Order: sequence, then structure tokens, then C-alpha cells
Amino acid sequence: MTDRPTQTHKTPVYLKALTLRDITDIAAIKEDIKKHMILILRVTPLAQKDVEELRKVIEELYAYAQSIGGDIARLGEERIVLTPPDVKIWRGAYDLK
Repeated sequence: MTDRPTQTHKTPVYLKALTLRDITDIAAIKEDIKKHMILILRVTPLAQKDVEELRKVIEELYAYAQSIGGDIARLGEERIVLTPPDVKIWRGAYDLK
């Protein structure tokens, strides 16, 4: 008997990078999450155009992620990451001692 894990034929999870340009991008983002993709969204263009619209988009994506059991977090100043259900974002800190 071997110690190798049993292989199962699962659908792969893809990582996709997108630029968030306006509120109309939300529908495509939700579709990608339904396809079980992890998204990295660059928000700088929308932030430069309309900060209030960016806030609304982020609030809607946050609510959506929560409603489906996904996750959402900031990646620095320019990006957010959005995950499908069963993919969680680690928020702990490294112990650098």
C-alpha cells in the first residue's frame, strides 16, 4: 500500500486577474466566481475615475462573497482578491522572531 493520496477528478480552480473599470463589470465578476475562479481585481482605474462608485462596487462584491460563502480581501492599495465558496483567504500574520 502506498502513502499517496487518492486522485479524484475535480474541476480545476483557476486564478484570473482583471481590471475593474466600472460598475458594469460586476456581472462578469459574479459569473467568474460561479465558475469557481479566484479573481484578483485591479481597482486603480475605477478609484481614479470615481471613488464613490468604487465603494459601491466593493460593497456589492463583499455582500455577494458573503452570500455565497466566498471570501474577499484587499491586496495592498491597488487590488482585491475575491474567492469562490470553499476557498478562504488567510489573514494571519507571520511570526518573524
